[in-house]
Formats: sequence, structure tokens, C-alpha cells
Amino acid sequence: MAMDGVSVAALVKELNTELSGLRVDKIQQTETDELMIGFYGGAGGSKKIRLTSNSQVARVCLTDDRKKSPEVAPLFCMLLRKHLGGAKFREAVQPDFERIIKLVFEGSNEFGDSCEKYLIAELMGRHSNIILVDENKKIIDSIKHIDFSVSSVRQVLPGLMYQYPPSQEKTNPLTVGLNEIVEKLQSGIERADYAVMNAFSGISPLVSREIVYRAFGTHDIYMEELDYSKLLDLAAVCFEIFSKIKEGKFSPCYLVRNDTGKPFEFAAIDIRQYEDASEVIPQNSMSQATEDFYREKDKIERLAHKSARLVKIVGNNIDRCAKKLINQKADLADTENMERYRRYAELITANLYALKENDTEAVVVDYYDEEMPQITIKLDGRFSPAVNAQKFFKKYTKAKTAREELKKQIKIASAELNYLESVEEELKKAETEADLSEVADELFEQGYIRRPKEVKRKKKETQKPMEFETPDGFRVLVGKNNKQNDLLTLKLSKNSDMWFHTKDIHGSHVVLCYEYGREFSDTAILYAATLAAKYSKASESSQVPVDYTLVKYVKKPSGAAPGMVIYTDNKTVYVTPEK
Repeated sequence: MAMDGVSVAALVKELNTELSGLRVDKIQQTETDELMIGFYGGAGGSKKIRLTSNSQVARVCLTDDRKKSPEVAPLFCMLLRKHLGGAKFREAVQPDFERIIKLVFEGSNEFGDSCEKYLIAELMGRHSNIILVDENKKIIDSIKHIDFSVSSVRQVLPGLMYQYPPSQEKTNPLTVGLNEIVEKLQSGIERADYAVMNAFSGISPLVSREIVYRAFGTHDIYMEELDYSKLLDLAAVCFEIFSKIKEGKFSPCYLVRNDTGKPFEFAAIDIRQYEDASEVIPQNSMSQATEDFYREKDKIERLAHKSARLVKIVGNNIDRCAKKLINQKADLADTENMERYRRYAELITANLYALKENDTEAVVVDYYDEEMPQITIKLDGRFSPAVNAQKFFKKYTKAKTAREELKKQIKIASAELNYLESVEEELKKAETEADLSEVADELFEQGYIRRPKEVKRKKKETQKPMEFETPDGFRVLVGKNNKQNDLLTLKLSKNSDMWFHTKDIHGSHVVLCYEYGREFSDTAILYAATLAAKYSKASESSQVPVDYTLVKYVKKPSGAAPGMVIYTDNKTVYVTPEK
């Protein structure tokens, strides 16, 4: 989600608490749209803030990030060092509860006289910007230049007077009482959360839905459905939340979806509207909530970006393999005519005495059929009947050879397709960059991707499989990709361990480790089988068949692809993976 006025208010409070009176120590421009400003002089030691105008992650907050800056500082960074280097931080201000943070510094002008300078962060999605303004409200420079070609309403260029972004004609929620809230909401006819959001500045869809949810237990309710008593209930919740914001009482948190484990919202107030669908992760500060949220979100997006190339490579190879299989199977079907070619050759040979040199067809008795019907075989009139018979024999021999070769090629292509589909599943399950790196290494070793010759790569050790413990104390190991599966099954496990894998479904190898003097319990077997189902393509299914056998019955055929094994003496259990 984008930054809202409530989150900005919480951040402004923190900045004033942590930075007041500190002096600027170091200024870095770590990205084209991001700044890091370090401060010194406080009782708590040095502090650092991040300012970013990236449309997806715009924010101003305290940070402990040690991100490196480029060797040559950009011009905007050099300008900031000139104007703000050594300046004292006085305060952070949020104008009219908008998504704007004005950082006020006490610095000096070119004559050495004391003056105020302002670094203004506008945190407004794609309109986000960071602007340096002098004591006369004149723009010194900005991280993004906005001219007439970009906006005809408001330009942001050096030398122009700074103006706040156009107002949306909403009311500042920190300046209203209960009666005024009722008046503002009374005229609304849309859905209740829209009415709250459209009436007051800085209120995001998330916060407006939370207000309505707290009032009625749902946010799917329209203003026209509310009588005066319910309107008062809605206004009372608004007043309660607005009052806490005004008093500086915040509950920073971010939310993680229970089904995917991915962060999807952050807020300065406690969020209850998602109930059991999400987990609320409380944070000690709004800066921490903001940084942790974007750090997790960035990690997931970076992972998705890095995996996109691998997904495309694997997907293209799956398509190639599938098309090849279709063509090979069609060619194999064509070879079913080979017996007919042999039959024609023998029938022509048996009737050479009755055929003439330039005949274009041969009418013969088919003695291969019990009813011995007469059939007509087309001949090439340019050749003798004997040559025609030889041609049919050649077609038969060629088809017979092709049939055997096609069977081999279909087997190879099927194995390759099966392998690629297992890699595709690995990419879906990858949770870290290390996971992706192992899959990339595997694809490189199998010849599906190439690396530049000049790049020297250090040999990396395969990551260790995941480790779990059954309720009754047995150790369980789970491979996360084909390389780990091979390592687990062929090297780390013992013959007496129990091996698990989903039946005819791509998934992880799972090993239930044997302990001397203890027999495997039903509880342990079911637990390991459930893990095998969970870390497979059938993780969202129920009653998933899982084969299990002792490791000594698991073998890897010579030349088989990574993760591919055969096994015998197995039993099957049906389990439903836990969500």
C-alpha cells in the first residue's frame, strides 16, 4: 500500500523525538530517487533517515540500512551537502495532515548568516518527490524535475516558488469534533468507507475500512442504510481514532497473509478487519513497521524478478519438449502402416508372374486375410513390379527402424519433460535467493542456460535440506530442489532410513531418520508423509498419495536427471497437507 496521512503523522512524531537538535553528518544518494541522511550529536548516538521518492515505496523513516552510495555523488546529492552539511535538525512538520513531511533545518546562507532551509518529501505515489527549498520558499533543486510537459498544474523546477500540491478539498481530521464529523458524513450516499475517506484528508482505504469495520463488524455497508443512531456510532469511531492520532498514540504494525505468508499492508493503527485471514505483526515504531514491510516486500519482488528469467527458460523448454513429444507420437502412429508395406511387398512378389512391366496397379488375392479378398495395390508405372515390391520393402524397413528409434526418443523426451516440470515446481517453492541460485546452477549443469565465459564463479556448496521433528521425536529431512533431493537420498541418508515421495506427482524427497532401537511409529510415518505432500505439486490438494519405502530400495538410474530415482518394495498412504 502507499503511505497515508496517519502513517506520516506517526513518522513525524518519531522524527521529532529522535532527531530534534541533531546535526547533519553525512548525506548519500544511494539511488536516483533515494537519499540517506546521517545525524550525530544525540544521547542515543548517530541516527540515519531514508527518504525515497520511488512511486512504489515512497517514505521517510529512521533506518539502520548500511546501503552503499555510488563512487561519484550525483549533482543533487552534492547540492544537499553544500546546503545542509552540518545543519541542525529543528523539526518535522506534516502540513494539513497531507502525505507530506517538511524537514526544517537551521543552516546558513552564502554570506554565512543563519537561516532556515527545508527538505520537503511529498509521498504521493507516482507524484512523489524530494525538494530542497530556501528560507524564501524558493526551490533550490529537486530529485525529480517537473516541467510543463509533465504537469500543466504545478511545476517543480529550480528558481520557482515552492507551492504545496493542490488540495483535494478535504477536512483535516485532527481539527474536527464529533458534531462536525457527523455533519461531514451525513451528506454521503456512497459506501460508508468511501464516505469517510472522501470527507477527511490523509485517510487511506485501509483506515477508512477499519473505521467502518470497528463500528459495524463489516465494511460492506452504505450510508443510506444508516439511521441516525448508526451514523453516530460511525462518527464516534472516527472521533476516537482521530483523537488518538492527535494525541500521538499509534500502534504500528504490518499484516501478512496467512495463505501466502506475504506482507500486504502496513499501518500506524491496529488493524482488525481481516480477522483470521491475516496475521498482524506489531512493531516498536512506525519506522520499523515501514522498513520491515518494504524490506519483506522488496525481497519477495526481487525474488520474483530474479526467478522470472528462470521461469521463462524452463517454460520455453517445457513447451519445446511437449511439442516434440506430440510430433514424435504422431510419427510413431504413422509407423503403424509398416506391416501394410511388408504385406504389399510380399503380395506383389508372389504375383510377379501375373503383372506387366508398366502396370499402375496390382489386383491380387490377400492371402493374409482369412476371407482372402481381392485387393488393389497402387504401383508406380515408371518402374517394374519387382522394383515396386522392393520400394515397399524399403518403406517397411525404414518404418521399422524409425519405430524403434521413436520409442527411444519418446522415452527420452518424456523423462526430460518430467524433469523440467519438477524444476518448474522448484521455482514455485523457492523462498530465498540461495534457493534460486541452486536451481540456476542445476539448469547450467544440465545445459539449459549459459553463463559468460569471463565470469569466474566460486564453487558453492549445496544447501542443507530442511529439518523437522515428528511429534514423537524422530528427525525428518526434506529436500527443497533436485540437487538437495539427490544429496539427501544418495549421500546423507542411511539404508535403514525411511524414504517418502508423492506418488506420480512432482515433489521433494523426504527422509525419516532411523534411530537405533526404535521402530518407526504410525505417527512419525504420517507426519513425514504429510511433509512430502506439503512440499509437492499437490500441496493444495487433499488425500494425496505418498509412497514410502526404506532408502535401500531407492536407486538412481545411470544418466538420470537430478532428483530422478526409481524405488521398489513401497507402500502408499493418503494424507492431506496442512495449510
